[in-house]
Amino acid sequence: MPNPRTADLRIQALVFALVCAAFTSVYVTQPVLPILELEFGVSAASASSTISAVIAGIAIASLPSGWLADRVAIRRLIAIGGAMLVACCVVVAATHSFALLVAVRFVQGLFVPALTTCIAAYLARSLDARRLNVAMGAYVSATVAGGLGGRLLGGWIHPPLHWRYAFVTTAVLIALATVASLSCLPRESAMRATRHDDRGYLELVREPRLVAIFFTAAGAFCVFSSVFSFFPFYLAAPPLSVSTSIITAMYLTYVVGIFIGPLAGRISNRLGSGSTLMSAAVLFALALLGTLLAWLPVLILCLLVVCAGFFAIHASAVGALNRSVTASRGRANALYMLFYYLGGAIGINASGALYTRHGWRGVVLFNVVVLVVPFATGMAVHRRARRGATDPLEIP
Repeated sequence: MPNPRTADLRIQALVFALVCAAFTSVYVTQPVLPILELEFGVSAASASSTISAVIAGIAIASLPSGWLADRVAIRRLIAIGGAMLVACCVVVAATHSFALLVAVRFVQGLFVPALTTCIAAYLARSLDARRLNVAMGAYVSATVAGGLGGRLLGGWIHPPLHWRYAFVTTAVLIALATVASLSCLPRESAMRATRHDDRGYLELVREPRLVAIFFTAAGAFCVFSSVFSFFPFYLAAPPLSVSTSIITAMYLTYVVGIFIGPLAGRISNRLGSGSTLMSAAVLFALALLGTLLAWLPVLILCLLVVCAGFFAIHASAVGALNRSVTASRGRANALYMLFYYLGGAIGINASGALYTRHGWRGVVLFNVVVLVVPFATGMAVHRRARRGATDPLEIP
């Protein structure tokens, strides 16, 4: 009989590889947008559509993917999604038509949730609450590593050759991760939702506890996306006047999320989701306020804590979500991701307007207020736990 700890580590490694490979495909073109602009003779805005097309595909496919995850065997979805992502990477690497490149990138986005939303639903059905916490932490870490990996492949590793090789490498990574997952992931231990306990999207968004988690995801990513979108402008402007190379290096603090994801899962097991959410929200807010001190060493430390706070909230929230639903887990995860990305879009737009009028101080104050959302969710969960109430967001 296999050692449970070894089995858990294997699941975490497989999930990490699959989700990381999927997210690597999303951001490959980001560091080479100026090169695409010159090579295809398009505008900067058009070149950036190689990223926005993928994001649009992910957003559109999230809800249908969640519905499929509740009805179709996860292994079949992983096989189809992996095969399509590999095919799209190959086409992008070979095409000399910019219109086709963007169109294929959109199709690529449509199949990313097959390896992300669907694997989250699989984990929720296959693991008990404590194992799920840590596995979902690995899931969150993989999204971080994938985002960084895609940028490194496109911007640092392959430029001596050609950006197209980055897509070939990504195709190989996705193929290997898909085959490994199909071969080694344990079979689902729980039955998929039957018709009588299956819940639609409208029913899920009518449940206050689930809505609290969805808004926690939206609020956390609203703040995080705002910080990472406008922090470079703050650093580059006087009195800091930081160089582009140093700004780029500071963004490597993002890698802290790889370690925080599983750690947040273990902390939730010890302290409960409520305490973890409250603590992470407070640290996140304090780090934001600390960025108002225009001193580079303090700013580096604050950015590290910002990343730690965000990924702790994200890991705790996604773990709590998958413990709180017994059916329709695919759709619940799809709604989570939909709120998550909507929160990011709202945060960037709102913070952009605030930065124009009030500078970095306006961005910070707005986002500190937004962090009340995950803090309030954590407080509600914590209070129920102290009263001894049965709460699906807390581990019994």
